Amino acid sequence: MYVTLPGIYAQAEAIDFKIQYYRKLMDSVTAIAHPNIAFIKYWGNREDEFRIPSNGSISMNLSSLETRTSISLDAGLPADQITINGEIAKERDAERIRNFLEIIRRQSGISTYARLSTSNNFPTGSGIASSASGFAALALAGSKAYGLSLNEPALSRLARKGSGSACRSIPAGFVEWLPGKDDTDSFAVSLASPDHWQLVDLVAIVNAGQKKISSTEGHHLASTSPLQSARVMDTDRRLTICREAIMERDLNLLAVIVEQDCLMMHAVMMTSSPALMYWLPATLEVIQAVVHIRSEGIPAFYTIDAGANVHVLTTIEFVPDIEVKLRAIASVSTVLISPAGGPARLVTSDLKF
Repeated sequence: MYVTLPGIYAQAEAIDFKIQYYRKLMDSVTAIAHPNIAFIKYWGNREDEFRIPSNGSISMNLSSLETRTSISLDAGLPADQITINGEIAKERDAERIRNFLEIIRRQSGISTYARLSTSNNFPTGSGIASSASGFAALALAGSKAYGLSLNEPALSRLARKGSGSACRSIPAGFVEWLPGKDDTDSFAVSLASPDHWQLVDLVAIVNAGQKKISSTEGHHLASTSPLQSARVMDTDRRLTICREAIMERDLNLLAVIVEQDCLMMHAVMMTSSPALMYWLPATLEVIQAVVHIRSEGIPAFYTIDAGANVHVLTTIEFVPDIEVKLRAIASVSTVLISPAGGPARLVTSDLKF
């Protein structure tokens, strides 16, 4: 049997296509991660470069909210190309992502630049931990695209270098960040799976805009507050109570310690130099509404990260009543509802020629 010259060319083209196909299959990766709501807050670093926290923290992943990040390597790129929510990333955000990609490149030994697209299905930069889910998704997608095979602690450590709270969005469900002493032992672990407790977070959005002072900037100011040292010294007590409340599914105990921890962190922010005031009048309005809801016999509590929006937590059977009451507040534009969520996960490999 004879093979004609055109046939040989056709076979060569087919082989080349398959090679390019599998290269793209390996290089293009999509991952999803969830933001988390901190019950015991992370605020302030003992060491800034690797984001080693001043204290441990505990959080819950939010399954209904997610960041989806796709990354593909392209040897023809002169620099990383980054889009966020369909738009070219602002320079401040792009620089932070590029610096994180450099960490991955150094670890992998591959210097190729990347095309990166990331999007959130919730407001970005408004105090709902978009940086946590963003860098958790990027840590997973980026490490896979650059050929790294990282276990969960190593992936959590990597995510932490992009955003401290991102390390908590790597494991599933209810999560504790072990502060550690250095880069090797500061990572997050799962305390309980998402189905351990049907706890639900109703996020009352009072300001969907991006906050003026980022959490990263705020962490640098924590030590200027005379209250920070007392907050840090008391953290082990709060962590112990919070762990017990989660494991025993004790909403009343959790409510007391979470609200106390929230107010302690914001007291540090308000007494820093310069002072950070993330709250709006609408924030206080929602807090007061939650207190009133409790007085009616409905179990619920609030917490607020570095922003104006209020997280209201309860068990699943009380969600409809609380949602109605929150939506009735004129200053609340919408309510995002989420039970506990799973870990950061690889979704697919996208072929783009």
